[in-house]
Amino acid sequence: MPQNARTHAQAEVTVRSHEAVPFDDASAPKLVEIRIEESFVGDLEGSSTVRALQVAYSHESASLQTLQRFRGRLHGKRGAFVLEGRGVVEHGRIQVKWFVVPHSGTEELTGLCGEGGFEGRFGEGSTATLDFWFD
Repeated sequence: MPQNARTHAQAEVTVRSHEAVPFDDASAPKLVEIRIEESFVGDLEGSSTVRALQVAYSHESASLQTLQRFRGRLHGKRGAFVLEGRGVVEHGRIQVKWFVVPHSGTEELTGLCGEGGFEGRFGEGSTATLDFWFD
């Protein structure tokens, strides 16, 4: 397989813990830090610690930016990498597009590149995808 051939990965994501802490709610929109611990089962097998900064326009609408470090296995290769994402929440549904932060892969995931995302119910589980390759 060529070094930069793309491979598709999919996993079910379970939220193990979820905490939202407002850091500026004096007026609208409110600014919130969200801390999430997740588990992945599928082509991505492992766990992730997420930090998100959310701009809450209303109780049902928000935008957010995320950073998370995945630790585990990707298609059987062990290591860790960082995902950076941007998304929206509408009526309890979340949709995030993410990419692998360059040079963040470790161990067997050194040189990892990729993009994907997830969608589901906010604070609940979701289905995640990652189309990846190695440089």
